[in-house]
Amino acid sequence: MNGTITTWFKDKGFGFIKDENGDNRYFHVIKVANPDLIKKDAAVTFEPTTNNKGLSAYAVKVIHESKHLFIAGERVKLTSIKSFVVFSEEEPVDAKIDKENAVLSVGLLMNSIKPKSDKKPGETRSVKKLAITTFQNTTMIFTEDEIDIDATVKLLK
Repeated sequence: MNGTITTWFKDKGFGFIKDENGDNRYFHVIKVANPDLIKKDAAVTFEPTTNNKGLSAYAVKVIHESKHLFIAGERVKLTSIKSFVVFSEEEPVDAKIDKENAVLSVGLLMNSIKPKSDKKPGETRSVKKLAITTFQNTTMIFTEDEIDIDATVKLLK
């Protein structure tokens, strides 16, 4: 189960985790695999259990915060992101993959091999895109065919 440390009493060696159902669970430092990473608001995984006082957690593991995000094969350092924006753009339905600059993805590959539908020449579709600009003034643009835009935006926030 997943959760977040809401309270941590370092001097007493215990704290509380809010689980994915919104319930508070007691945990003790001896039940944590990596106790040096315990801090308030840290994400954790754990096994839910109960004790004589109520809900508790064991086999707690604090999820190490990564300084990098991997998006469609690109490694992006979180501290180098200056801004990001989600937008939609019209593009031809029958657009081919740019083989020179393609980031291979399952979405693009599936679009290139699935049976052709009743596409009319010149017909367009709205494509959701994510543009990430770094402090080095590099802009990377990803489409919904390459990545899950909404999940990526959650990670960026």
